[in-house]
Amino acid sequence: MPRAALLVMDSLGIGGAADAAAFGDAGADTFGHIVEACAQGRADRAGLRKGPLHIPFLSAHGLGLAAEASRGASLQGLARPSSPQGLWGFAREVSKGKDTPSGHWEIAGAPVDFAWGYFPDSKPSFPSALTQALIEQGRLPGILGDRHASGIEIIEELGLAHMRTGKPIVYTSVDSVLQIAAHEESFGLERLYDLCRLARKICDPLRIGRVIARPFLGAGPGAFKRTPRRKDFAMPPAMGNLLDRAAEAGRPVISIGKIGDIFAHRNTGEEIKGAGDMDLVDKTLAALDRLPEGGLLFANYLDLDTDFGHRRDVAGAAACLEAMDRRLVDLEARLRPGDLLVFTGDHGNDPTFGGTDHTRENAPVLAFGPGLVGRPLGARATFADMGASIAAHLGLAATSAGRPWW
Repeated sequence: MPRAALLVMDSLGIGGAADAAAFGDAGADTFGHIVEACAQGRADRAGLRKGPLHIPFLSAHGLGLAAEASRGASLQGLARPSSPQGLWGFAREVSKGKDTPSGHWEIAGAPVDFAWGYFPDSKPSFPSALTQALIEQGRLPGILGDRHASGIEIIEELGLAHMRTGKPIVYTSVDSVLQIAAHEESFGLERLYDLCRLARKICDPLRIGRVIARPFLGAGPGAFKRTPRRKDFAMPPAMGNLLDRAAEAGRPVISIGKIGDIFAHRNTGEEIKGAGDMDLVDKTLAALDRLPEGGLLFANYLDLDTDFGHRRDVAGAAACLEAMDRRLVDLEARLRPGDLLVFTGDHGNDPTFGGTDHTRENAPVLAFGPGLVGRPLGARATFADMGASIAAHLGLAATSAGRPWW
């Protein structure tokens, strides 16, 4: 019985979204602009990387070809394979957002068919009823922040005041999200999680996609550092996605990274966390070795998004892609006859773009496995075709949306 692995490199967009302007993202192209910056020497950094983007595995499997098809223009500075290995193409997003839950739910075969709630870019950002409920029900002395902010910057600015007063730092962004940052030692990690569970209930009527716990440590500005014990509390996804179909059929599921958080821990099977992409890849390799026949592995790798996209770090983003490229060689080697591996992104986060938020972009679709003959997939009308195709490969019931490639 075949197995399948669905790997999402968070924020690996390839430009070309027809509706990008509606999201304020006209011209955004995460991968294309990284390639161009590397070719022009704008992504060189001593001790990190230098020169054109070096991703031989992804290039050989059609990433550059998918990017050129998506953007409708050639891409200078990246080698082109004479005959790509596996299936390659790109997919358009139909969900009404450019965030992690929207992208992942649609990839799994269940697009978001409603409008997320958002908090305005004002101060205060949050409705007074929400703030009052959080303070009263959470037994807090108050909150700090209450505005749109970069997580790193607001912790640097308000971390000491938080530690002195016991008031958590509550902030948001252009995404449908409420984030709460608190010091693991002075505030308490479990207390932070409990507060986020409470905030999740308060945010449900507002259709806020995620409440995120952002724990940090350190004694003061310059020493504050967010820890890997972040936890997302998401709205439950629409029924009928790939994970639901696997659970209905009694198939084993292993979720790597923040997949469990994104899907509200529904039908996510064994959940495995890690500290950064390379640790998560190590855990993915070990999981593939023991994934039973008929099983599904679903992984999210987040460094490109959290460490480099939001920080607009082009050199770091390029190095992140190069590191992942090297590890994909190991992942392909773990595949057994009949296995299918699908590699994609969930949205963009162009490090050359204005602001610090996600960008609306198409996603690459690369699929490979032993004996899979290479061919173009073309432009897919929805991310959901990926979930639908994996369901068909595993012999599962059809997902609620999407058309299989087969």
